[in-house]
Formats: sequence, C-alpha cells, structure tokens
Amino acid sequence: MSDAESPNAKSSDPISDAIDVVARSAPEIRGGLAGRRRKTDDENASGETQLAADVWADQLLAERLTAIEGVGQFASEEREEVVDCGDDGDYAVAVDPLDGSSNLVSNNSMGTILGVYDGELPASGRDLVAAAYVLYGPITTMVVARDGEVTEYVVEGDGDSDAERRAVREGVTLPDDPTVYGFGGRVPDWTDRFADYASDVEDELKLRYGGAMIGDVNQVVTYGGVFAYPELQSRPEGKLRLQFEGNPIAYIVESAGGASSNGEESLLDADAEAIHQRTPVYVGNEDLVDRLEAEF
Repeated sequence: MSDAESPNAKSSDPISDAIDVVARSAPEIRGGLAGRRRKTDDENASGETQLAADVWADQLLAERLTAIEGVGQFASEEREEVVDCGDDGDYAVAVDPLDGSSNLVSNNSMGTILGVYDGELPASGRDLVAAAYVLYGPITTMVVARDGEVTEYVVEGDGDSDAERRAVREGVTLPDDPTVYGFGGRVPDWTDRFADYASDVEDELKLRYGGAMIGDVNQVVTYGGVFAYPELQSRPEGKLRLQFEGNPIAYIVESAGGASSNGEESLLDADAEAIHQRTPVYVGNEDLVDRLEAEF
C-alpha cells in the first residue's frame, strides 16, 4: 500500500467507494461542526434530541453514499427507515454520522462510524465486508477493517476534492498487555454481575472514558484493554445500536485480534431483528472479554 491514497480516485468496487466517501467527507464534517452546536426541535429514531450537526452530517453522507453504484441500501442512526438507493447493488451501508455528538457542546472528541454489509438491512455482523471509524481528535484519523486487516490513516485536507488519507499503521492489532478500560452508564444502574466484573478490572487497568464510544474504543485499539456499554438495570437491552455501532466496532476489534460480546456471544453472531435494535457492547482484548462472559 502506498503512503498516501486519494479518496477521490474512482475504485473498482462499492466497498472501496464507501470508505473513500467517508474519508473524503471527514475534513468537511469536522470543519462544519463549529456553527452547528445548537439543539434542534427534532429527535432521531432512538428518541435522542438532534444537534444541527447530526442533521447536517447525516444529509451530507446520505447524499454521497446513496450515489455509489452498487450500493442498494443506506441506513443512518439519524433516520427512522432504511433508504432504498434505487440501485440493484448487493451492498448496504449503515452509518452513525456523529457518534458522541453530545460531546460537541463541551468540545470533546467524537467520530463517524461506517459499516458495509453484503446483505439487506437489518443484517448480521457476519455480513459485514468492511467497517471504519473516523476520530475527530487533535488530528483526524480513520481506522479501516477489511479482509481481516486493520489500517489506521491520518486524514488531511479541507475536504472533498483535496482530502487525502495517509496510512500510518498497517496490520493494526491490540497490544498483548492491556492498559485501559472505559465503561459507560451510571454506576448505580449497573447490574450486580457487571459491577463485580468492573471491580476486578478497575484494580488492573487505567480509566479512560470520554463519553464518545469512538474515542474510548480507539484508546483500547491503541493501548489494549476493554470498552463496555453494558446492560443496565433500567435498560437490559443496552443503549448502543447493533447495526450502526455494535457490529462495525466488533468487526474492527475482532479483525485486530480482539474480541467482542453482548454478554453471551460475539456481537457479530447476534440476531439482527430491527434496524435500530439496541445491544450491550463489550469489546477489547480476548482475555478480558472471555472473563466477562465467564462472570455472566
């Protein structure tokens, strides 16, 4: 792979095109956040109040991803229904346009998530053929998993025609000696079994939790460890969405030699029954995820 790739060059397949569209759009999305921190009067399909940035990023990605030849369906966390792209393509794309967008108000990290499925939505995680996330941190990075390989890129440029992603790490794997953990949900709302697991992990690892899953997962991919947004007493089905968050992140982490779970099995094996289906999410080093499943 060359040191630099232009996301604007036409590739020969819809999977590469979808990854390139997100890469090309990332600087533009980042550059457009400053004036879109206000809340709207609308809610997304999950009942969460949308920021202007959520709506704008969703519209931008929808316009570009639905135009890809070979993509038959588009779905977004911000939309109630799956969009038929009017194409006979075999692939479906699912996006979380701004993961952790509530962090925009406090100017903390957030990201964009992409899953490319070879099948109709809702789809099993085993139908994923590629997944990626963009992290809008001090610099913009993109982690892509495809064909069992994980690559980290730096994304540079102002967006669209001059965007460029440059590979900085190839063959990414989770470090063998885990360092960090990040657990979501209010502690009083944790189940007893997860609280017991968390107590053990807290004695071994350092807390890294920022309120945007992408930032927290990237810490785990970089340093090793475990991220969880667990089942809660008030929400046993979990909070995160399987199609938009759970499956793509599980695909990336497992491709990097880690493991994922919903508490019972790999997230990639979970039955997909609804487009906005929620799930507990546990990802990280295999030993830490195995210990969690043993605890449960």
